[in-house]
Amino acid sequence: MRALRILLILVVILGVLFVIVDRVAVHFAEGEAADKLRTTQNLASTPDVNIKGFPFLTQVASGSLDDVEVDIKDYEAATGTAGRTLRIDDLKADMKGVSFSGDYSSATASSATGTATIGYAELLKAVNSEPAEIAPGIRAQVVGLSDGGHGKIKVAVHVTGKLLTVPIDRTVSVLSTVSVANNKVEVRADSLPVLGAVVAAENRVRRITDFQQVIDRLPGGVKLDEVQAAQDGVEITVQGSHVKLAG
Repeated sequence: MRALRILLILVVILGVLFVIVDRVAVHFAEGEAADKLRTTQNLASTPDVNIKGFPFLTQVASGSLDDVEVDIKDYEAATGTAGRTLRIDDLKADMKGVSFSGDYSSATASSATGTATIGYAELLKAVNSEPAEIAPGIRAQVVGLSDGGHGKIKVAVHVTGKLLTVPIDRTVSVLSTVSVANNKVEVRADSLPVLGAVVAAENRVRRITDFQQVIDRLPGGVKLDEVQAAQDGVEITVQGSHVKLAG
């Protein structure tokens, strides 16, 4: 009986030691993975990496991790225009089935999904920065983007000029729908802004109110999936398969 008790104590001690070693190993691996991601994805800061699942050491032995979460605070995405990027905030990605090479120099996730936010001030950079003519003597320019409620973007348009001898200087707003097409965020006004007595061709007005922004070269090659207007900006969903994290 005493021998059995001793054996049970030893089993408990070994179990505790295994858990401690496993947690130390996963903590070290998360730090190494974060540093590797920063280098390979050319990030401005080190991301947070959370390797889920227990035990970690048995996953390592199998050459594949079940679930890895990555949190990148700020990411500069390509826009299709040389020298100009778009800042994406709080990119959180969930990687499934992450396999790695024997020397840990490369890692690929079988699938990945994630969310992030593009602030309205950042998205405003996609809008034409110069006023454009929408009618003889009348010019307009988008001056602000904000949450319009119910998944819509409120687009503020500043209109200036003269209608005959009457000066015009006012800001009007339209609600717009945001969508994804061909790796672009597209914003299109649901209806034209009310301009009073000003008569303007729809295509001229839409050159001001409607715009699109390419978002490319996201980490690991994930692609835009869905977008929705929210309080602090446009919330985006990304997804991908065979996502290359390193190597």
